[in-house]
Amino acid sequence: MNYYVMTLFPEFITNAMNESIMGRAIKKNIISVEAVNIRDFAQNSYRQVDDYIYGGGSGMLMQAEPVWLAYQNIIKRTGTKNTRVLYMSPQGRTFNQSYAQALSKNENIIFLCGHYEGIDERVIEMINPCEVSLGDFVLTGGELPAMTIMDAVTRLIPGVLGHDDSSLYETFYNDLLEYPQYTRPPVFEGRAVPQELLSGNHKLIEKWRLEQSIERTRKRRPDLYEKYMNSQKH
Repeated sequence: MNYYVMTLFPEFITNAMNESIMGRAIKKNIISVEAVNIRDFAQNSYRQVDDYIYGGGSGMLMQAEPVWLAYQNIIKRTGTKNTRVLYMSPQGRTFNQSYAQALSKNENIIFLCGHYEGIDERVIEMINPCEVSLGDFVLTGGELPAMTIMDAVTRLIPGVLGHDDSSLYETFYNDLLEYPQYTRPPVFEGRAVPQELLSGNHKLIEKWRLEQSIERTRKRRPDLYEKYMNSQKH
């Protein structure tokens, strides 16, 4: 998987992505992350990439030309086949686990990160990206959402986690929240690990985990619980 992040703050991306699981995946050559500085494509000596908004309004808007040139630079290297382009926008489709799974099948993902009051609409129309949101709130830029999506997608790629099934039975798998988990010691501050998990009986453990997932989902996410229960009727 190759990630390309079109941004005004490339160091923000490279510094964060070289840590933890992402950093190890880069060292193993399972993924690559390239932060493309949009300012490098500004056609003026001041590397200016923003300007006033036509029709008035507060703030500044990112210009179309440097964004378009940065995008063209990436596409010339990746091509468009098996390449997904995402624009980080609060107006976009809400990101979730199933979307992460779909994205993990791509070879290249290009992220477009806006700033200021956004990006000139003409270049958005020209690139025609999938607009993606983390939720109904506004951030100062698209870098944090882009890194969040990269993290969620990367851990689904075979070889990234210690065991390829580590991400299989997690929260949102089969529309259920993940069951509670425990480690040593068996008793902490008077609270004991459930006996089912200490039994060594794998069928009993699986049964307990499923029951816990269903009950936790019922209490915390009734919307998902209803979806799960409906799926069991078919």
